[in-house]
Amino acid sequence: MTPPLTPTIRPLVAHDDLARLTALIHSAYAPHAAKGLRYWATHQTVEDTAKRLASGQALVVEIDGDYAATATLRAPQAESKVALYRNSSVWSITQFCVASRFKGMGLGKLLHGELLARARRAGAATLALDTAEPAHALIAMYESWGYQVVGECDWRPLTNYTSVLMARAVDPQPQAPLAR
Repeated sequence: MTPPLTPTIRPLVAHDDLARLTALIHSAYAPHAAKGLRYWATHQTVEDTAKRLASGQALVVEIDGDYAATATLRAPQAESKVALYRNSSVWSITQFCVASRFKGMGLGKLLHGELLARARRAGAATLALDTAEPAHALIAMYESWGYQVVGECDWRPLTNYTSVLMARAVDPQPQAPLAR
């Protein structure tokens, strides 16, 4: 019997292979491209990947030396065209993806938990993201994680659709029950 795979979540480091990460991102978003959704992640260059990863705290999930997932947690963005992302208490997630061969293992939820914990430690009150308005399965997944649709934005010409903005409260660290 094969031992279970153990994921490791870690920050992006200088020696990470950005071409391999870009390939992971492209492949993870390929099913959306097949449905006609032109996410930036479906066609971004290695240079775009580098810029997007550098826009915040980039995390990588590895399993046995393979890149399995990635996401970037961004602090409030004073220059964003999206008002929600400029809000000083709102941190956001971008470029969130799990490699196709690792989907269904709970890695997305595990990575999201780490992003949420980091946002909490940074003092964020709200965690936000955006996704394609026609991506109903993604929207449902994010809703199951506590997000609600709070608006929309338009990233065209980088994309070919309107995006929904989604947000959830960053709950405070759970308190231990008081001893009686």
